[in-house]
Amino acid sequence: MKQKTLIAIVGPTAIGKTAMAIQVANHFKTEIISADSRQFYREMTIGTAKPSMEELAAAPHHFVDSHSIEQDYSAGDFERDVLALLEKLFQIHDVVVLVGGSGLFVKAVCEGLDNLPKPLPGVRDRLNNRFEAEGIEVLQTYLREVDPEYFEEVDRSNSQRVIRALEVYESTGKPFSFYRQNTTAKRPFNIITIALNTDREKLYDRINRRVDTMVAAGLIDEVKSLVNYKDKPALLTVGYAEIFDYLACILTWDEAIDRIKQNSRRYAKRQITWFKKGGDAVWFEPQDIEQVLDYIQKKLKA
Repeated sequence: MKQKTLIAIVGPTAIGKTAMAIQVANHFKTEIISADSRQFYREMTIGTAKPSMEELAAAPHHFVDSHSIEQDYSAGDFERDVLALLEKLFQIHDVVVLVGGSGLFVKAVCEGLDNLPKPLPGVRDRLNNRFEAEGIEVLQTYLREVDPEYFEEVDRSNSQRVIRALEVYESTGKPFSFYRQNTTAKRPFNIITIALNTDREKLYDRINRRVDTMVAAGLIDEVKSLVNYKDKPALLTVGYAEIFDYLACILTWDEAIDRIKQNSRRYAKRQITWFKKGGDAVWFEPQDIEQVLDYIQKKLKA
């Protein structure tokens, strides 16, 4: 499949990746694979800014509403399933589009995952107990001390990812980031990475308006319907964790919404850091569809 090409469209939350992916997919008459680690789940729609019915109808999508929140679905699972799907799609198309802001899931497909050491028995239980007793802030501070590099990239509101990194550190004495230096896996297809961004003020305005739209669309009712699953890793993330805190009377309503906006902006900064660190992406403004298509066409001919 050396002549086949995967076009990865990445960037921070609310930047317009879905719209760009649809335009690129339509241009090449191909299909889209979502690499958003929360849009897999059927029960999570509003808080994940899932593509609308019109957008889903505009181009074939995969890995949107593909799983239930009752299932745990890891980046390793995603890597395996997407590579199997690509083998089929590349029999039909020369180009396939991958889109999403979940850096680890994009990396899983494009580069493969690092071989992390096996944790020592009891470490995760101890960290989980500390999280329950002392809260996420204590673990965030701990992670910043022992692994400042990963601290700047990880979704720090996702307790499971914070705990996983600390589990590796406590089991080996080396930071999680140390084990993320492995060589890139060879893929039997070419990869073109398009990254979207704009100036900070515009991006933050897009994020704030998206949160307001989610609230107006009924975010609180969606979160209430998921209370029984609030400890699932997919729900320990921005937009859900804050509303759970509101429902538990930890935050007021205004505090919860402000916290979602603030945490979304922080997450966007970490996403940008992640995708810039890779070094392979070429960056465009979200409205630059013609420039993006020109760049892709030149790369395909190279």
